Amino acid sequence: MATASSSTPPTPHLPSLERTKGPTGLEKLVLRESRGWSAEVHLYGGQVTSWKNDHGEELLFVSSKAIFKPPKAIRGGIPICFPQYGTHGNLEKHGFARNRFWAIDDNPPPFPVNTAIKAFADLILKPSEEDTKIWPHSFEFRLRVALAPGGDLILTSRIRNTNIDGRPFSFTFAYHTCFSVSDISEVRVEGLETLDYLDNLNAKGRFTEQGDAIVFEAEIDKIYLDVPSKVAIIDHEKKRTYVLRKDGLPDTVLWNPWDKRSKIMQDLGDEEYKHMLCVEPATVEKPITLKPGEEWKGKMELTAVPSSYCSGQLDPEKVLQG
Repeated sequence: MATASSSTPPTPHLPSLERTKGPTGLEKLVLRESRGWSAEVHLYGGQVTSWKNDHGEELLFVSSKAIFKPPKAIRGGIPICFPQYGTHGNLEKHGFARNRFWAIDDNPPPFPVNTAIKAFADLILKPSEEDTKIWPHSFEFRLRVALAPGGDLILTSRIRNTNIDGRPFSFTFAYHTCFSVSDISEVRVEGLETLDYLDNLNAKGRFTEQGDAIVFEAEIDKIYLDVPSKVAIIDHEKKRTYVLRKDGLPDTVLWNPWDKRSKIMQDLGDEEYKHMLCVEPATVEKPITLKPGEEWKGKMELTAVPSSYCSGQLDPEKVLQG
């Protein structure tokens, strides 16, 4: 029998979708694409909790103290903030979508065809009677989580007003994306320069970003407004750049709790803030309003690429313009 030599290329995997359970019994879907990238999405919260590259390296941050048990939201990954972002309204912080059980959507309406994408999952959330007591509206929230052949992670949300009494509704929204980074002090964000932002640590006051690139030396909780469609998160130590592309989401939130706040968060380790950064495509300043029958779509695409160096410096312009 012939034996494979070390020069034999790895066997490509077939794209796949597997339904399984995590350690606490919560159901999740595992997506795999042909080159070995993978992603996991929990039905609880409709929440992506893992995105790994073809070397098996985790690219999303999930706290070691995350509580995978309702009614607590899962700390890390990509929580869905709907129908309210943060405390910008009267509902519980970040709304209720992130701590509800979503269903697998067996019959989603047609998506724009991208025949290259074979690994994807469709989820749907509809309000329960309890939800309508909190937020008195009928809606259908459809979420597609897809892994492109090169490993890009794509989340597409479609929210439809299904009220039968003629009432419109308004909402704010965010993909609360938590990236895994080597050391927060070695990270910079490009693409938010000179933009206005609302500072949640300063009474939601409006300011203008002064820095060339954004670096991190203290707690941050800012909502950047009218952000271009592409933002780069550059991790110097790992020589890795995350590129975040967005559509239908004009704002971008930057959040890191830093040391003091981390110590009072029961589901976050005291030192874990050093290895996380939340960069969140959102629509917060101007809520979305839908009349009955109307649908809104918000899309986020994440790419992880090796950082390029130019004269010893990272060259984010190539990433942002590429």
